[in-house]
Amino acid sequence: MWSSYHDIVLRFYKRMLDKKINHPLHEKKNKVVSFSDATMVKVQKIIARYPEGRQKSALLPLLHIAQEEFEGYLSVDVMDYVAGLLNIQPIEVYEVATFYSQYYLDPVGKYVIEICRTAPCAICGGERMQQYLEKRLNIKTGETTPDGLFTLKAVECLGACGSAAVMQINTEFHEFLTYEKIDQILDGLTLKAKEEKPEKSLWKEKFF
Repeated sequence: MWSSYHDIVLRFYKRMLDKKINHPLHEKKNKVVSFSDATMVKVQKIIARYPEGRQKSALLPLLHIAQEEFEGYLSVDVMDYVAGLLNIQPIEVYEVATFYSQYYLDPVGKYVIEICRTAPCAICGGERMQQYLEKRLNIKTGETTPDGLFTLKAVECLGACGSAAVMQINTEFHEFLTYEKIDQILDGLTLKAKEEKPEKSLWKEKFF
């Protein structure tokens, strides 16, 4: 009986191994990545805030910084690199990166628009704002504009229920949304598209 059960399990895992898996976590490319010298100085300061053996506490800020430095998203190679810096297992990074909406496993636009879809924002027009963003950008939620400028995502509570409807674009909050305000914001970002992000808008400056 045990032998029969064992054979079934083996056949199951063989089918799983033979099956093509398309999830980004299975697309390791063995690309060598490393922070710039200037960023590494900041990273080491963040890690040093925590006692020996508790370096994992620095994971959230390091993922934000890594995402920003390495093409705007977290590839498996980048997550493995962060795991090595913190002396933790890669799975400990994957489970965090897949839980929080502000970490991206796929390439995104220069500006990631996260529109709140929970009840307070919905009552105050959040759904209408989301629909307007889709129409204005000519994309569906979850997509990126062809020019690579904007990605639209719907997320859970952004913690600003008193000023709904709300969206966050990269590190900046925008509250009390209206169609006119959205137009103004998008027009301004489009004009600034070729400019470098100001230092205050970089994640590596948010933790100091």
